[in-house]
Amino acid sequence: MSKTKGMLSVVIPAYNEEKCIYQNLLTTCTCISEFCPNYELILVNDGSPDRTFEEAMRAKSENPHIKVATYQINRGKGGAIKEGIARASGEYIAFLDADLDLSPTHLKDFLQAMLDEDADIVIGSKLHKDSKLEYPLKRKIMSYGYYILLRLLFHLKLKDTQTGIKLFRSDVIKPIAEELKTSGYAFDIEILAKANQFGCRILEMPVRLEFKRGLENGSVRIRIKDIFSMFIDTLKIFWDIKIRS
Repeated sequence: MSKTKGMLSVVIPAYNEEKCIYQNLLTTCTCISEFCPNYELILVNDGSPDRTFEEAMRAKSENPHIKVATYQINRGKGGAIKEGIARASGEYIAFLDADLDLSPTHLKDFLQAMLDEDADIVIGSKLHKDSKLEYPLKRKIMSYGYYILLRLLFHLKLKDTQTGIKLFRSDVIKPIAEELKTSGYAFDIEILAKANQFGCRILEMPVRLEFKRGLENGSVRIRIKDIFSMFIDTLKIFWDIKIRS
């Protein structure tokens, strides 16, 4: 693998992850250290009422590459990501879901692709032809439907904006994150739509997705009100980027 020019910062938002966050943080460190020894993990505890913070601090005590940020009031995934980006010091900044349904080892290929293709952003895509998924049909239909909506609204050629692993050059993501308005599930599209507007080069990469907590738990279950909220946030982003500007 080509050598990176600087540190890799991995931002991990977490909400009510007390059962797995300790082991998942240490597992992530082990995976990343094999291909990028100069790294930091930034765990952002998004106002969890359980012991997520305490378990994250326990992992931090065992590995100095782990940093922990926390606050009392839940801000949503977008808010946690924004907090993590503000604290990141790496030249490359990645997002990774805390459940590790998507392995941290993906980032090795993402970094290589970024260097080889001189890309600004590399994102995982469940709809990539080479992706390998354990994924329910209902979620596949939802993903494709959202792809059609985004294509119509933003003219994005990206097939999947919502997969929970992404890699950015720091000088691209930091100014976008500072102006990030969306705190819910739609924060990804706000970031990518603005990056596309700025002419950033965005690559999609295949992923290997394995649900570790079953189809009724964790990040897999999405409520009707969450879908509605995401739709409203998407329209707000469209208004802000395409109409008001």
